[in-house]
Amino acid sequence: MTLSFKKDLDKYKDLDEDEILNNLSVDELKQLETALEEMDPENALLPAGLRQKNQTTKQATGRFDRERLLKYLEKEAMEYKDREDIVPFTGEKKGKAFIPKQKPVETRQENVTTLDPELEEALSSATDTELCDLASILGVHTLVTSNQTYDGTGAKEGYNNVVKGEKMNPVFDEPPNPTNVEETLDRIKRNDASLTEVNLNNIKNIPVPTLKDFAKAMEKNTHVTKFSMAATRSNDPIAVAFSDTLRENKTLRSLNLESNFITSAGMQSLIDSLRDNDTLTEIKIDNQRQQLGTNVEMEIAKMLEENNSIVKFGYHFTKQGPRSRAAAAITKNNDLVRRRRVEGDQ
Repeated sequence: MTLSFKKDLDKYKDLDEDEILNNLSVDELKQLETALEEMDPENALLPAGLRQKNQTTKQATGRFDRERLLKYLEKEAMEYKDREDIVPFTGEKKGKAFIPKQKPVETRQENVTTLDPELEEALSSATDTELCDLASILGVHTLVTSNQTYDGTGAKEGYNNVVKGEKMNPVFDEPPNPTNVEETLDRIKRNDASLTEVNLNNIKNIPVPTLKDFAKAMEKNTHVTKFSMAATRSNDPIAVAFSDTLRENKTLRSLNLESNFITSAGMQSLIDSLRDNDTLTEIKIDNQRQQLGTNVEMEIAKMLEENNSIVKFGYHFTKQGPRSRAAAAITKNNDLVRRRRVEGDQ
């Protein structure tokens, strides 16, 4: 749709501004310049080279010749005599020359302790119990790092609290998640009654469209009660997709979104959806890539105060105010669950 004020501007498109300026007289040009100064005092619309007025009153002696001007300036510079220094430079250095101090190189000598051959043979053939007894006698048992004490004599009397070294147990890497992603997605879409828990934790190669398909399939699923997708590199679009799931699904009880890349925008969408959900009892959103901020934490606290079903909320608040309000809300929800259970038993 063309605006009304633009219709009158079409007649000025074919005008030649240079021709109009060439036909103006000297007085008209001065009048135009005065009008432009009133409209734009700083001449911001003009190029930088044209903003300064020509203040020269002399008549031009001829056409401008750049090469001739450069030669003239060079000649003037060559003929100009340099100003003589008051103190002539002789190249003489005064004062002491700076010599940096060299730090002495520390030579560390290792102290090698040599024992008698009989003593070395006795130590090499000694058992752990004998070594503990010797350590307690020498008073060096505190140098051994362990969490368990050992009585070297095996009796109540003797050198108690002798530390016994323990063999370190190796810690192996956690095995990869054996969940078949495509098969699990298909079972969710088919609403398989035998599938009640979905664990996608630590599977970092799931594409974003596949994760969105999980969220879409969970909207109509009536059997899955626990869905966990921690450390799957999920981001804000995934959080928005699962916020739609929480508005539609009435079966899900537990949702785990920890250790992902969800920002405050995606988390705000989840918080808004939890206000409309009264079936979820546990949700974990801690350890995201960046902090959610004070505003989001306040929204979480307000949501927990309005929600009566969440009894477990996995998130570490950074501010005392939202933390206290959230703790009070979770306590209130747990108390409501206890009351319902007591009333049901009666």
